[in-house]
Amino acid sequence: MARAATADATLLAGVAYFRSLPSARLRALAGRCRARALAAGETLFEEGGPCSGLFIVAAGRIEIRQTSLRGRDQVFHTEGPGATLGEGPLFDRGGYIASAIALTPSRVLFLPRAEVVALCRRHPDVALATLESLARRLRRFAGIVSELAFHPVKERVARYIQNAAAGHDAVFDLPLTHAQLAARLGTVRELVARALAQIERAGAIERRGKRVVIRDRARLEACARGDADAEESPGRVT
Repeated sequence: MARAATADATLLAGVAYFRSLPSARLRALAGRCRARALAAGETLFEEGGPCSGLFIVAAGRIEIRQTSLRGRDQVFHTEGPGATLGEGPLFDRGGYIASAIALTPSRVLFLPRAEVVALCRRHPDVALATLESLARRLRRFAGIVSELAFHPVKERVARYIQNAAAGHDAVFDLPLTHAQLAARLGTVRELVARALAQIERAGAIERRGKRVVIRDRARLEACARGDADAEESPGRVT
């Protein structure tokens, strides 16, 4: 028990909100947290449900997503250890704007709302760090809206490939299935498959199952920009 409390205090020390707190305060705060274990696929909270506190991811991966009445998913972000969840509804007292699902076996800490509010009142640095986090989340959501409103699926898929290829050579494996990629890009699996085929015909990539070969980075960039001349042309390995 003491070892777990020490580990939790260490985890909290790495959370942006709590970094300014002294060690004794962090240990006391860890003692007020409630731990919860989640199996892969288990729901942490559901869209529209009441929020009564702040969650901190201690281990595992948690995906934040909305699901339409027709069962179509929109994934907003995926979080790992040290991430916080639920700040928005915690402060406006509304329901969760999305659901949180464990992608892997996970462990989270729960800090009741009263504790969070008291910390913000007693420690301005905690309140300011919370505002900074909320501002970053708002900027991220604005980016998602912009992508959905102004960029066709082909451009979104090309951008994803660019990001996935970062740090790799010309050959790498796509980490997501077409359905998973569609959920992150705000579309459906069929349109993702069609976009990948279009990018391949443009000569930007070559597909070998899940493996992708970047044949022409300039054409891939043109596909991501939506340039009209990035349609059909044989590429070259770069």
